[in-house]
Amino acid sequence: MHSANHWGGAFEINGAEGEAATRSRYEEEEEEMNMDRDNAALRRRLDETQQSWLLGPQDPNKNKNKYVDLGCIVCSRKAFKWTIWSILIAFLVIGLPVVIAKTLPKKKTHPPPPDEYTNALHKSLLFFDAQKSGRLPKQNKIPWRGNSGMKDGSDLSDVKGGLVGGYYDAGDNLKLNFPMAFSMSMLSWSVIEYSHKYKAIGEYDHIRDLIKWGTDYLLLTFNSSSTTSIDKIYSQVGVGRNGSTTPDDHYCWERPEDMDYPRPVQTSVSGPELGAEMAAALASASIVFRDDAKYSKKLVQGATALFGFARDKGKRTSYSRSNPDIAAFYNSSGYYDEYMWGAAWMYYATGNSSYLALATNPGLPKNANAFRLTPDSTVLSWDNKLPAAELLLTRLRIFLSPGYPYEGTLKSYHNLTQLNVCCYLRQFHVFNWTRGGMIELNHGGPQPLQYVANAAFLASLFADYLNATDAPGMFCGPNYISSDVILQFAKSQVDYILGANPMNMSYLVGYGKRYPRHLHHRGASIPHDSVRHSANYNYTEPTLAANAGLVAALASLTSSGGDTIDKNTIFSAVPPLYPMAPPPPPPWKP
Repeated sequence: MHSANHWGGAFEINGAEGEAATRSRYEEEEEEMNMDRDNAALRRRLDETQQSWLLGPQDPNKNKNKYVDLGCIVCSRKAFKWTIWSILIAFLVIGLPVVIAKTLPKKKTHPPPPDEYTNALHKSLLFFDAQKSGRLPKQNKIPWRGNSGMKDGSDLSDVKGGLVGGYYDAGDNLKLNFPMAFSMSMLSWSVIEYSHKYKAIGEYDHIRDLIKWGTDYLLLTFNSSSTTSIDKIYSQVGVGRNGSTTPDDHYCWERPEDMDYPRPVQTSVSGPELGAEMAAALASASIVFRDDAKYSKKLVQGATALFGFARDKGKRTSYSRSNPDIAAFYNSSGYYDEYMWGAAWMYYATGNSSYLALATNPGLPKNANAFRLTPDSTVLSWDNKLPAAELLLTRLRIFLSPGYPYEGTLKSYHNLTQLNVCCYLRQFHVFNWTRGGMIELNHGGPQPLQYVANAAFLASLFADYLNATDAPGMFCGPNYISSDVILQFAKSQVDYILGANPMNMSYLVGYGKRYPRHLHHRGASIPHDSVRHSANYNYTEPTLAANAGLVAALASLTSSGGDTIDKNTIFSAVPPLYPMAPPPPPPWKP
């Protein structure tokens, strides 16, 4: 109770007047309590005001932080607002375009259009489909071809199922191992170097099928299951004698599907060039099929047996000697170049250093007359593998540099490769050239384009080797030659084949607007009318070897898939050339 009247006036308690006074007193006390509360609040505000008295009147809510309670986190309202706005702006700038891009219909991106080398490559590969013998696959790409040669070698007691399959060599219906093996080697080499290009143009599986069609047949022609040695090779099916008056491949001009004349098999009990070339074909193909371990191993085993047959000192007589039925078509002029070529591929396929030791033995190039460097020695063909073997072994020096004891011979091969390319260049006048711009590598002889295509491939591939090692060029004597000049030679010769010639005619059937319509090719030129025909074979005739070189050249020149080579696949079986570094010693413990 209050002891005094702070507000003045009477303070009496009596009667009605007292009751009124009592109520008044309670009301006054209540008002005093309310005023006390108000005064306390006022004092608190005044205290805050006094703290900044010199700044004048202040907003009581100014500069007071406000907070947002998010449950596990308490943050200022201002920071919370900035965070929300930042998220919203980020969504509008980044998220919204992404959402729109995801929801809009996708537009397919198309690869650049194929260049003309790619278009020509598609056509050139079809030739091998047209040359197939045996039982053709259901999806054969040549509709006018059917099963043929189903009785080839059926009278051989040691070959189950006969010699069915393989390829006809040219416009005739002969099957000849020597040029067939060379063709498979060239196709395999092009795939090993340029598999990415074949994949880019959708031909990778196709060319692998073509190679396997050839190697499957080659495996039939000798005892490919032998792990020791072989004593013979069935090297040819069919004969064609000039001026023949009895039914054979030249006398009877018939479609392969209609053949009804005898097709004798030629057996070679010796043949260093044949064995080495067939070994090169199977060894190079084994690298192509490295992803199929079982088949690749089978190819390596067959190649090993064949190379042993080729190196047998008792079997060094040429496969074509004293056999006019062979010599009339692909007569061999020597075998040391095949030794170099086959040994190089055997080394790449197996990693066995004994093959590299043989390939770099100075006696091989000496006996092959490689160091004489005649114009003919620079021309790659089914008979002369020197320039190809030299380039293949130069590759080893450029990319792996194995050093002693191989460096001396490898350096010689490198020099010879450069000189070979120098000989191709018009400015050095080694070969004659036609007025239309074609190099005459076979001295004006028939069927010149196969040599031209092979030279274009070697030149283009060597230019790619230079580019892959950042070498801008090479020297021809005192003359510096850039890799672009080398590549331009290759392009000029392939362009000539494809129509950049005085006749404005493509010499690749089916390519371009103008190309030959009447070829010496019985499968493509004879109607299926059951009528027997005869013919003169001295006309334009396509061959396996010529088309293999063209395929390789086109693959090297096309820009589809990029302008590089596969530097490493060819070395996949080659072991490290230098000893591995020893492991570090264990940590020392006191």
